[in-house]
Amino acid sequence: MCLPVFSQARPFASSLFPVAHTFSIDLAERSYPITIAAGLLSNPATYATLPKAAVALIVTNTTVAPLYADALRAALALNYAQVHLVALPDGEEHKNWQTLNLIFDALLRHGCDRKTVLFALGGGVIGDMTGFAAASYMRGVPFVQVPTTLLAQVDSSVGGKTAINHPLGKNMIGAFYQPQLVVCDLATLDTLPKRELSAGLAEIIKYGPIADMDFMVWLEDHMDDLLARDRTALAHAVRRSCEIKAWVVGQDEREAGLRAILNFGHTFGHAIEAGMGYGAWLHGEGVGAGMVMAAELSCRMGLVDDAFVARLKVLVQRAGLPLRGAVLDAADNAGRYLELMRVDKKAEAGEIRFVLIDGPGRACVRAAPDALVREVIDACCAG
Repeated sequence: MCLPVFSQARPFASSLFPVAHTFSIDLAERSYPITIAAGLLSNPATYATLPKAAVALIVTNTTVAPLYADALRAALALNYAQVHLVALPDGEEHKNWQTLNLIFDALLRHGCDRKTVLFALGGGVIGDMTGFAAASYMRGVPFVQVPTTLLAQVDSSVGGKTAINHPLGKNMIGAFYQPQLVVCDLATLDTLPKRELSAGLAEIIKYGPIADMDFMVWLEDHMDDLLARDRTALAHAVRRSCEIKAWVVGQDEREAGLRAILNFGHTFGHAIEAGMGYGAWLHGEGVGAGMVMAAELSCRMGLVDDAFVARLKVLVQRAGLPLRGAVLDAADNAGRYLELMRVDKKAEAGEIRFVLIDGPGRACVRAAPDALVREVIDACCAG
């Protein structure tokens, strides 16, 4: 069954902007602002409207802490009597129960109460784990997303999905829990490694095929600017991505239908991440190859033509992302993919549900015959 087309008539401004832009994700009493600009992280005014509390806990990792923890701590010191810090090991391979418990250890050690505010300073792994800890500690405390990677700014920090990984599946243990605020400081992208920048571009690219072909055209015209970290181009890409995701999440907070389209490329991508071992491929790299595989499956099911698949491949390649999936099992690669994809969150009663492109700018969620999926995997994987 195909899902509704993203409305091109939504009142989203498309012009580039040189100053801070703030808009809300509309979830009734759980609504919150998303703010995008350079220089937000270290500005105390950014956090002035947050719930009052005596204590704040910054959750970050060992890579990000030396870069931004002091600046955030100084900004928060004007609003909180105590600002504590916990720096977790860096990497997707640490997104597990053991690392999550380090956050709980810090909360309990410092005597944090229900008003304590958690600040997730880092990429998607930190945001997901901090959100899950906030949802769980004392059955729910407030938290704020301060994403420092492109991927986190355009995807994982928005929408309230929090989780940790299990060896058999990515993000299988978690909760829907919305932050109080999302702070996208574009200046943090200056220190992002090139590989991480490309990984973030994967989550930006997905919004075109599923929802907004005008945005895909813009990406084709400005990919070089994004790779060069042009601040104006990055501002527009982050803003447009967040606008689309905010609208979709506002319609379907808990992924009962429409929100599933945001997982374009993720079913194949998550299988790569789990099958290769978390950390071997970055999430965005899996999504990049996964989008190509999902587009190829869409083509073989008669939903898009070869020209669209070729066009998407060019954009993915220009972003510095892999075009071909990994070999997870030399004896039966497709079988291993199918095994891992059957534990994907979109699977129903063991039937894999794929996000497919039902014509440019429109997505649907469908099952596909195993034989056809095997053909796509065999055709699209390295080896």
